[in-house]
Amino acid sequence: MGSLSIWHWILVIAVVLLLFGRGKISDLMGDVAQGIKAFKKGMQDDDKPSEKPEPAKSIEHNNAPTAARSDVGSKAV
Repeated sequence: MGSLSIWHWILVIAVVLLLFGRGKISDLMGDVAQGIKAFKKGMQDDDKPSEKPEPAKSIEHNNAPTAARSDVGSKAV
């Protein structure tokens, strides 16, 4: 009872073909194939490095002298 015999599979395939027909199933498989091709193309596009790498950006800062703080390290009373 737990396993399906060959007759069960033939009956299932016959019902699927009657419900959907050959044309709809082949159209569906064609759509699946196009989706797989588009996915593979997208994956290949991700692997390619960009043509012009952007230069590294740096933050420019001025090294202006700062006044020494007198309150650092002192004990406030």
